[in-house]
Amino acid sequence: MTDPWAALAEYHRKTANRRILSLFDDKARFADFSAETDGLLLDYSKTNIDRDGLKLLLDLARATGVLARRDRMFQGDAINETEDRAALHTALRSRSDQPVMIEGRDVLPPLRLMRKRMYAFAEDLRSGRLKTAGGGLFRNVVNIGIGGSDLGPRMAVQALAPYHDGPRLHFVANIDGAEISDILKPLDPGQTLIVIASKTFTTVETMTNAGTAIAWLRRAMGEQATRHLAAVSSALDRTAALGIDPAQVFAFEDWVGGRYSLWGPVGLPIVLAIGAKNFDGFLDGAAAMDRHFLTADPERNLPLLLGLTGIWHNNICGFQTRAILPYDQRLARLPAYLQQLEMESNGKCVALDGSPLVRDSAPVVWGEPGTGGQHAFYQLLHQGTRIVPAEFLIAATGHEADLAHHHNLLKANCLAQSEALMRGRDRAAAEAIAAGLGYQGAELSRQAAHRVFPGNRPSLTLAYRQLTPFVLGQIIALYEHRVFVEGAVWGINSFDQWGVELGKKLADEILLMLNRDKIDTNRDSSTLGLLGWLGGKE
Repeated sequence: MTDPWAALAEYHRKTANRRILSLFDDKARFADFSAETDGLLLDYSKTNIDRDGLKLLLDLARATGVLARRDRMFQGDAINETEDRAALHTALRSRSDQPVMIEGRDVLPPLRLMRKRMYAFAEDLRSGRLKTAGGGLFRNVVNIGIGGSDLGPRMAVQALAPYHDGPRLHFVANIDGAEISDILKPLDPGQTLIVIASKTFTTVETMTNAGTAIAWLRRAMGEQATRHLAAVSSALDRTAALGIDPAQVFAFEDWVGGRYSLWGPVGLPIVLAIGAKNFDGFLDGAAAMDRHFLTADPERNLPLLLGLTGIWHNNICGFQTRAILPYDQRLARLPAYLQQLEMESNGKCVALDGSPLVRDSAPVVWGEPGTGGQHAFYQLLHQGTRIVPAEFLIAATGHEADLAHHHNLLKANCLAQSEALMRGRDRAAAEAIAAGLGYQGAELSRQAAHRVFPGNRPSLTLAYRQLTPFVLGQIIALYEHRVFVEGAVWGINSFDQWGVELGKKLADEILLMLNRDKIDTNRDSSTLGLLGWLGGKE
């Protein structure tokens, strides 16, 4: 049997110098290299993948057991092998009556009960039935969390701003006192709910910020401050120790990873902002993508195609980074969200069996919204020495009907950038421009060189009708499953994150030195020197 990696490498060797634009001599190119589900369109035609390349990539998916592992994930098998856990974030948004079993127990009924409790709490607060300690309305909510307890809800709340009809949402994550100080300073504690989101209630950043926020509440209202607290946590003993009413505590299971958790109680800030009905729409969009991933033919399966295109660019072409470019200002936090989703999930160097990986895993993910990025880093995308595959996101219509001309300009810029990356500008065209500017001879040649665009730079476009809760659910679930596909191809565990542990341990040790509780003269001279300079004890 032919090694699929070797076959892809040979295919790439033969096609590497081919111009992507030449593939469009085939008039069916767009139709054949795009796929759609429920109004979400993935166009990957502006890549150097043809029918032969797609077949080889699908062969790779079959050889690495991607779809079999997908089925195991949805069935609740413990595919998080290092922690012996399932990865059942899909169950949080399930709209099916089909049981999802873990150790002989259907997990869906308790999940639905928890969601019902969360919805009731959110609607009581939004409607004013749940009063502040002073008998008024909660006008502000501050969510305190970090990582998955912050990035997802923060991104989604911003993305769904047109659907906000609840209290104002604010987010605190960084242990830097500047963030919580700036958030709390303009707020009235008598009108503010603090939501503390930490599964274990031991996360240093979250609990430090929570302590500061609770002290802020208590200075204003004394022991009544506890009425202004809610928690998303499974550590019920710790939430009780802070005096948080059990009716305002929402737990989630250990088979839901933090970066996959915004579909459940971690999504409480989203529900508070947009209400239960719209949150249901958000879940519906994700569930629709789950069904598509499970049932669509591989050749038209969006998560599989997105993942395999990522494998192509990263492992076969050797492109080390990936730019996420939402032409949707409300998706400004999507690149940061995907940084955690992709790099914490797949930033691994060890295979499932404990052996070193023999090829690269996750690329570096970065990006900013358009059109601002065009005036910042697009210079590198177009003329830099490194090729960066770009992933554009664009809606057919915005929510601001009276500003449709803005959205047409936005769409024009998005489509122009993807075309320009592919098409480029050759020497003859650059010389014609330089000549038109009056340059001659050697100076014309020099000026023209600066105006040449290499082109042949790949991009994908994800298009949708409008950024609704349903569509946002689709997009996030699509990227979750893309991470799964890539991790399965590499043979790694996408659901643990041991790489975050060492820094935490060392930070605890260094804190003792900063507080002058312990001196460790055996540390490296850089750490000791910096400690001394920053105020610690050498």
